[in-house]
Amino acid sequence: MRTTDKLSHYSHLINPFYLGLVLLLLTGIQQASAQRPRSRVDQLSDEDVQNFYRRAQASGLSEAQIEQAAMSQGYTLDDIAKMRKRINEIRSLTSLPQNQTANATGRTLPYDLSSRMDSVPGRNVRKDTSRGLPVFGASLFENANLSFEPNLRIATPRNYVVGPDDEIRIDISGASTGEFQLKVTPDGTVKVPSLPPIFVAGLTIEQAEQRIIARLRQGGYQGLGQAGSGTTANVTLTNIRSIRVTLVGEVVHPGTYTISSLGTAFNALYLAGGPNPETGSFRKINIIRGNRIIRTIDLYDFILRADQRDNIRLQDQDVIRVADYETRVELTGQVRRPAIFEVLPGETLKNVLSFAGGFGDDAYRASITLRRNTTRERRIVTITEEQVASFVPQRGDKFIVGKILERYENRIQIAGAVMRPGDYALEPGLETVKQLIARADGLRKDAFTNRATILRERTDMDQENLSFDLGKLMRGEIADIPLQRQDSLTVLSIRDLRERYYVTIEGAVNNPDTVDYVNNMTVADLIAQAGGFQEGAKPNLVEVARRIRQDSSGVRTTILETYRFSIDRNLQITPLESNSPEFRLQPFDIVYVRTSINYEAQKQVAILGEIMQPGNYAIYSREERISDLIKRAGGIKPEAYIPGAQLRRQGQLIGNDLRNVLNDPSAEENLLIQNGDTLLIPRRSEIVTVQGGVLNPSSVSFKSEYSFNDYISEAGGFTENARKKKAYVIYPNGRKDRTHKFLFFTSRPQVEPGSTVVVPFKPLDTNRLTAAERIGIFSLLATVSIALINVLVR
Repeated sequence: MRTTDKLSHYSHLINPFYLGLVLLLLTGIQQASAQRPRSRVDQLSDEDVQNFYRRAQASGLSEAQIEQAAMSQGYTLDDIAKMRKRINEIRSLTSLPQNQTANATGRTLPYDLSSRMDSVPGRNVRKDTSRGLPVFGASLFENANLSFEPNLRIATPRNYVVGPDDEIRIDISGASTGEFQLKVTPDGTVKVPSLPPIFVAGLTIEQAEQRIIARLRQGGYQGLGQAGSGTTANVTLTNIRSIRVTLVGEVVHPGTYTISSLGTAFNALYLAGGPNPETGSFRKINIIRGNRIIRTIDLYDFILRADQRDNIRLQDQDVIRVADYETRVELTGQVRRPAIFEVLPGETLKNVLSFAGGFGDDAYRASITLRRNTTRERRIVTITEEQVASFVPQRGDKFIVGKILERYENRIQIAGAVMRPGDYALEPGLETVKQLIARADGLRKDAFTNRATILRERTDMDQENLSFDLGKLMRGEIADIPLQRQDSLTVLSIRDLRERYYVTIEGAVNNPDTVDYVNNMTVADLIAQAGGFQEGAKPNLVEVARRIRQDSSGVRTTILETYRFSIDRNLQITPLESNSPEFRLQPFDIVYVRTSINYEAQKQVAILGEIMQPGNYAIYSREERISDLIKRAGGIKPEAYIPGAQLRRQGQLIGNDLRNVLNDPSAEENLLIQNGDTLLIPRRSEIVTVQGGVLNPSSVSFKSEYSFNDYISEAGGFTENARKKKAYVIYPNGRKDRTHKFLFFTSRPQVEPGSTVVVPFKPLDTNRLTAAERIGIFSLLATVSIALINVLVR
């Protein structure tokens, strides 16, 4: 067995204090007492202390003999305290016993005292799954962050009762020093060297402190703890004992639990999973000590008011019994905490509502619906607001709090052309149309006073429309109209009765747009609003198109009126024809600003490839053609491949043979160039591509001696579904040439460098008959033919 294992194994048999004295006696170390630079204990190495510790286990000396031998050898209390400290340090190097865990404060507790039974594999908390509503209070013991564990970092409670297995630490400082680690024995005593056992079990920590200090004064610490003595003692509780409590009744996991002596009733309930949500009571939990109920816990006091008066500290052999619930009721609907609540005798529905946090914001409080079980069936009970405080719930009652209706008891509305539209209360002083308009701060200036409407709800909840002349009502020419609940008054605006007024400006302005019409707007105002003239605008010709509003007896040939103006760039207007200089726009007018005849933005074409000066060129004339563009670009390079020249217009390849254009500029192929055209003159291509109905579509090198069929052979020949007669060639300049057939002669197109040979596929014949279908048809025809012959022969 290793040394550390032996230390751990025998530490519970021999007090470390007495072991230290034995070590000092058995060392045999003799030094001059006149000069001791340091204590005898300081001269021992850790290895020596471990060896002497093993020898002390077999010494056979009693504690009293060890004390007398130590004192006779001249050892002081400081030596004894140091030896105890050295032994404790060695013991701390070994692992703690497996049934203990250490706390940050130095106190220890039995291992895993705070583990719930439902954390053990195979043990699950029984939850209420038979109801839709939760049982109020059950979630308290399902929260892993609320275990009610005692806090070991706080000072020892002043009313803590000392018992067996508690460990008390005494630190003496001042004129004398010393340190004692005392463990309360099963008979309730602690043993201080050179003193008889001190009985401390059943005493509070303060009483035990006073008794121990009084005995220490008799053992060599004269004046300890007394004023003026210069020696003080500090007594603390280091290791805390464990106690065993039993939980019975309707708990999730009944049984006996080992908890800290600082543990409380709530801590024990948590370890057992709390009351069983299905059958247990949350309000009748008895703590039994010595066969007598010392406290009854009502968990509702803690949940609702954070009252912990019943969360008392437990003692060894205490029993906690959770009774069966007697009365539970359901409260659902418009309350803050819908749940199943437990009711004690003497409590009313008002108490249940307080458990649920009271009514919700939209609750209907005038009455509550109750569904109650009778001996044979159920019945409905309506509980008025006045009965809530005195109504006594019964077991199995289900209370339902309804929601208020989505309607108003005194609302009237006003909308439209008033200053403050919205909802108002029907009340004294606000009962007629005039009063409602006055409360809404009056009519707007755009109000249409010839007619207003009231939408009213009839007794059968259908709606009816009431129309009246608002102008006469406001002038007092007709009687004011009384209002009723849910009336909605609408005052129309003159804008509601006409089209939206707008004017439009188009043409050579910076921001052509359609804008809202504004009275007294001129043509110059609209041009300014459109950002002014564009560079190419023709200000001396501005035209206004106007609708014809007046009806006439006959059909007119003109459908609108036009007005022309000359406006300079300073927006000064000069009327043309007989128009007035004070001309004003009207709704729906359209203003056109023309562009100058010869004004045109630059247009560009691009010429690329094998050209002397490739790049973009502006079109300088509407008559400029391809040959002109080539001359402007300096002509074509010698290595250019003219047959492959491509002209693209708006991204589309235009089939055109540039050879004809260069040979004869008057040829029709010499097209006029347009904005965005691109002319590409490539180098000679050495590739011919074969696509479509061939066995191996590919690209092959061009050979001047090759014909069309040779290139087909290079691609593996035709496929079975190839349309040989429809094969054609696409030349690099975009032109195409197809296969020609005359009588029994087939003429294939010529292949040039860069060409693409295309062999189309035959279309799929979805209506083609299978062999079996053809045989069936032939058999049918044969049968019909034989039948006809027989008929004719007869």
